[in-house]
Amino acid sequence: MKRILVANRGEIACRIIRAAHGLGFETVAVYSDADEGAKHCEMADIAVHVGSAMAAKSYLNVQAVLGAGTANGADGVHPGYGFLSENTAFARAAEEHGMTWIGPSTHSIENMGDKNRARTIAEQCGVPVLPGSVRFSPDDLWALESEAQRVGFPLLVKASGGGGGIGMKRVDSMETLLATVATTQALAAKAFNDPGVYLERYVPRARHIEIQVFGYGDGTAVHLFERECSVQRRFQKIVEESPAPHLPADVLARMESAAVALTENQRYSGAGTVEFIVDAETNEFFFLEMNTRIQVEHGVTEAITGWDLVQAQILLAAGRLKRLEQSAIRRRGAAVECRLYAENPAKDFMPSPGKLAKFVMPDTAEALRIDTGVRAGDAISPFYDPMIAKFIAWGNDRTQAMNVMAGALAQLQIEGIKHNGAFLSALLEHPVFIAGRMDTGFVQREIASLLSAASGAVNEGVTA
Repeated sequence: MKRILVANRGEIACRIIRAAHGLGFETVAVYSDADEGAKHCEMADIAVHVGSAMAAKSYLNVQAVLGAGTANGADGVHPGYGFLSENTAFARAAEEHGMTWIGPSTHSIENMGDKNRARTIAEQCGVPVLPGSVRFSPDDLWALESEAQRVGFPLLVKASGGGGGIGMKRVDSMETLLATVATTQALAAKAFNDPGVYLERYVPRARHIEIQVFGYGDGTAVHLFERECSVQRRFQKIVEESPAPHLPADVLARMESAAVALTENQRYSGAGTVEFIVDAETNEFFFLEMNTRIQVEHGVTEAITGWDLVQAQILLAAGRLKRLEQSAIRRRGAAVECRLYAENPAKDFMPSPGKLAKFVMPDTAEALRIDTGVRAGDAISPFYDPMIAKFIAWGNDRTQAMNVMAGALAQLQIEGIKHNGAFLSALLEHPVFIAGRMDTGFVQREIASLLSAASGAVNEGVTA
């Protein structure tokens, strides 16, 4: 493997290109009409146009993306996250085109991509799962009410074919169940080309904890500790950190063992994440899903372990990775990531696309890393995820890491679009966050005070 097709865009494409170049691999980038001249195109050795701005006609066009690779001598493909990263047809087609797939086997992707099947496999591995239902397609709802009664209210309606909080809805009573299922099925069909949904028990005070795993493809795997991902808006993460505050050591140890057992069961290859719901009242934990790709928040793990997970993915696929045993993986200090989005928190976090007329990032040093795919003068497109950048701060302990992050957000200067920088600053200063007592409902419960604090920061001169 000498030249890698980077089948993605934005900050993750830049991240993969940087990792590949650091190992001596050449790269082929792809771009749509909306991304002509984008940062990831500038960084790559070769950049190829693959279609119009709509993702379905460019970044999700399997033949166009693979054609860009084969026409330019790519013999490996890294899918990043989102888009085609968990698409088994794309992985198979890449291999049929003679490219090494930098990721897990299609068997693992299929097993974990179907959330119902993943739940069954997790149970077989001894991993606790929440009460859930069978899979429902639009034309097969005959058992919906009885399954809902068995699962119990409140419950969540979730897409079988994908994650990321897309389409997920809470239901508190039978009266709204059918309409919510129909809505979620429509969203799931659009987002994942799979309208199947299932029901799952809702935990009112839940923490979202995930374990970073890495499998060697031979039935052995290691974990790289946990990430706390409970700070979310609309079921999507905006702040992640490690270690997870106030998580009992014995609970964490059981979660790590469960995550490794599931990973080894799949003979998993490369980086993956096993996600859990933890009851904030009892510390009971339950399997949520396994993501068979690199995560947005992988930089948190890299900061506390010293691993370069993307380079490890590439080296494993190339047959050049030096195996590390679990005892050799050490945690150092604490890290936090904030996701900077072009969005308006005061309007339910509505995306705010437009031109970055001014984009001055804070000074980076050993304790601060910034991953971004845009520069001043670039546009945040309405066609894709509105992420501007990820800030990852490190410290000897949680307080120091948070201070580094607070200082970085204070230096940020953006003009031309709305963004959530002041809102992130308000989050870091909230007493619940400072105490490390967050759950997934924290942002929604405290939205009024957070917006007020963010507005006050803007009035004092912080751009938003």
